[in-house]
Amino acid sequence: MTRQNYYKQRKQRKVRKVDGELIARLVRQQRCQHPRIGGRKLHKLLSADLADAGISIGRDAFFSVLREHGLLVDPLPRAPRTTNSQHCLPVFRNLIRDLGPTAPNQIWVSDITYLRTEGNFVYLALVMDLYSRKIVGYHCGDSLESIGCVTALEQALAELPENRFPIHHSDRGCQYCCHEYVKRLFLRDLSVSMTEENHCYENAHAERVNGILKQEYGLRMTFRDGDQARRAVSQAVSLYNNRRPHTSLQYQVPADVHREAA
Repeated sequence: MTRQNYYKQRKQRKVRKVDGELIARLVRQQRCQHPRIGGRKLHKLLSADLADAGISIGRDAFFSVLREHGLLVDPLPRAPRTTNSQHCLPVFRNLIRDLGPTAPNQIWVSDITYLRTEGNFVYLALVMDLYSRKIVGYHCGDSLESIGCVTALEQALAELPENRFPIHHSDRGCQYCCHEYVKRLFLRDLSVSMTEENHCYENAHAERVNGILKQEYGLRMTFRDGDQARRAVSQAVSLYNNRRPHTSLQYQVPADVHREAA
């Protein structure tokens, strides 16, 4: 190796080291708000900042920097189920099996999950717009009864334009099959759709958003009490709706897509 090549490579190594340290710092800043956001989304989210710093880096090289700085996230195990479908309440057919939304407020999907506290559990009910991926209604309460799901639904319905009638899709849990919940859907002329056979697969989008909130926004931790859990939920939903880019939305955020498309 010539002296010229030696010093050239030494300079390149220094540049890569400085660039890597800047990338790691920017990633850590994003992880303060999005603790478990993945590398692909970070690469997109930081593209403007990296360009301003004169850094041009591909996705594979970006992942290498994350690996060098110990910033890759490990996969997490799936959470237990909260669905009780062994009941005598009326159930409905799956109306969205072969449907794909082309605009907001065509299909809503719903699910309920648990959060752990030091003394007990609290339960998070969500309603998400399938097109924009925006959480349009949510409620975090102390009971697994239908009241939490009804409250989340009422929040979603309060923002629904009068001339829109989305299909409401859920699993066959007793919270969604109960007369009180179904009555509210019928009063707004919403069609009722439910899973039929493979409940996880047929309601995968709703379960996925629960997983994102737990894995990327810290909702899988054990909270001191219900009040702390509810504050964490409020912050997580706000960040998810307004700050988290989605691959399926061409790296736009749900709130923007929901507002612009509607």
